[in-house]
Amino acid sequence: MSRIPQGPSRRMLLAGALAVASAAVTGCSSDDEGSSGGAKRLRIGYFAFPSGDLIVKNRKLLEKALPGYEIKWIKFDSGASVNQAFLGKALDIAALGSSPFARGVSGASPIPYKVAWILDVAGDNEALVARKDTGISDVAGLKGRTVATPFASTSHYSLLAALETAGLKASDVKLVDLQPQAILAAWQRGDIDATYVWLPTLDELRKTGTQLTSSKQIGAAGKPTLDLAVVSDDLISRDPKAIDAWRKAEAEALRLLKSDPAGSVAAVSAELGISEADAEAQLAQGVFLTPEQVTSADWLGTDGNPGKLLSYVTDTATFLAGQKQIDTAPSADAIRAAFYVKGLPDVLK
Repeated sequence: MSRIPQGPSRRMLLAGALAVASAAVTGCSSDDEGSSGGAKRLRIGYFAFPSGDLIVKNRKLLEKALPGYEIKWIKFDSGASVNQAFLGKALDIAALGSSPFARGVSGASPIPYKVAWILDVAGDNEALVARKDTGISDVAGLKGRTVATPFASTSHYSLLAALETAGLKASDVKLVDLQPQAILAAWQRGDIDATYVWLPTLDELRKTGTQLTSSKQIGAAGKPTLDLAVVSDDLISRDPKAIDAWRKAEAEALRLLKSDPAGSVAAVSAELGISEADAEAQLAQGVFLTPEQVTSADWLGTDGNPGKLLSYVTDTATFLAGQKQIDTAPSADAIRAAFYVKGLPDVLK
């Protein structure tokens, strides 16, 4: 049985980042953002995952708020690749899970970004499922089995937490690092027995799988995961007003999820290329906060007063260090320094 190796070194990440940066922003230098020679540009990383991000993108809320900007949306498959892109200076803003964010702010050279928003709280939209034909009915039954998950993701973190709760070590199973589409293919071939992954791949696997636990259950037990949004330190220093406009757009999307559910479903359906019925079902599995909740003491917090997210990320980093996923956990002060809450909640008005 193999144990998950430690996360890649900063040097390895930087090498990968150069390739990601080149692919994501072809022909663009990181130094020309906001230059006097042309329109200002925002490069935004997102996931094909039901959230307010897709509503902002589909309805062009940010383009309307910043008419003088070129908005470039770049799709990513996992938080690990988002971290690499930030190292390569290929992103200004991006969605990022709380676990890869905890990794990113650890070590002697943390990634130069800060969390500035909460997109959603993981619920039943991330889960651990086993193929029905394996006969596995609980997490303890995974001992000796092959389990896939995207390494350095929130699903990876939740999988480790689920194993620990069931009295298993990572070395008690054979862990395989696969991205969602590769997980689906491996599942169909019978190469893996179980997987911890997110929507929309998760819904496809549920058709022939048994759900063992979900991030909603793991979060209720004390290890919540979230989809955050981070902004680069460069953008903070160069164009804080653009960040304010982006947060207003994200806040509007969260309000639309409550006030215009049909329109929100249509936007997500169009962005994911799925039926409105499937989009509605997928949205129902997430936990979406109101803008007032995002900036409350229970979550992100306000200017000068970070909320409980600080302790959630600190606990996540401590857990990852205990699992040998990172060398050492960053201090609470170091994590606090990686929060950008300037102007909140007033900038949302």
